[in-house]
Amino acid sequence: MDDRLQTVRKALTGISGVPVTPYRQDGTVDVEKLGALIKRLTVARVHNLMAAGNTGEFFTLTMEEVRVVHAATIKAADGMSLVSAAVGRSLTEAKALARDAIAEGADAIMGHHPMDPFAGPSYQASYFLELADFCTVPVIAYVRSDGFAVEDFRKLALHPNIAGIKFASSNLMLLADVIRATRDAPAIWVCGLAEGWAPAFYAMGARGFTSGLVNVFPERSHAIHRALEAGSYAAARDLIDGIAGFELLRTKYNNGANVTVVKEALGMLGTDVGPVRVPGVVNLDDDERRILRGIVDRVKNEVFAA
Repeated sequence: MDDRLQTVRKALTGISGVPVTPYRQDGTVDVEKLGALIKRLTVARVHNLMAAGNTGEFFTLTMEEVRVVHAATIKAADGMSLVSAAVGRSLTEAKALARDAIAEGADAIMGHHPMDPFAGPSYQASYFLELADFCTVPVIAYVRSDGFAVEDFRKLALHPNIAGIKFASSNLMLLADVIRATRDAPAIWVCGLAEGWAPAFYAMGARGFTSGLVNVFPERSHAIHRALEAGSYAAARDLIDGIAGFELLRTKYNNGANVTVVKEALGMLGTDVGPVRVPGVVNLDDDERRILRGIVDRVKNEVFAA
């Protein structure tokens, strides 16, 4: 397990891309298009693929569809990129999904934040700890709340089977506190808020970042990552400025357009992956689509000119 943990931790210091889930016209998962997308991401050298993550619309997929996405991603990646299979909902369901993903060959398991409206923060941490106890591959804890106590985070970071914590809160003071409190822990702290927040997270001591943009412009994500790894924050900011409008569109409707923007941008580049499922924003309106088209055309030309 030590070698596996080191492999996963190394991947977490890179780009953790979250692939979208393509749908056929009848609304079912399009395994062929998903496989093609995964192959493109592996050719683009994305370090870690988080199959059925939030950008993959995990919470609109049935349990069987999640299994289909996991299996298709693992098969298409073919060992070229590390695959972290995302699991969640009840702990029983998360364990069942993890068991099946591991049997398919997943390199790691990413536990989605438990979303029960009556959850106690310390018990949400216990959810991750129990999942890590159960799994026979390394686990990544996806924490989307700043309600955990520092001691809860410390328990996660010290668990022998937790490779890293995907920290998806903008509470940077808490991030600084937990990184200070876990300097003796080997777990990696990952920016879970994508490229735009990555410089601030790096300054606090985190490494790597998650990305939905990587579905569309992996070259831009890699350039941002290289700049951050080199400590060139000015260069990273310049690169992020170029996709700021893209990320801003994703935050519309209380983040309801997060996946919609990525899918429509892919369509503008010639890859139709279908609409977003309800309750996500199914389609952008004409004005939003016009703004997105301008961003895509500009960034596409910048990438091709590089």
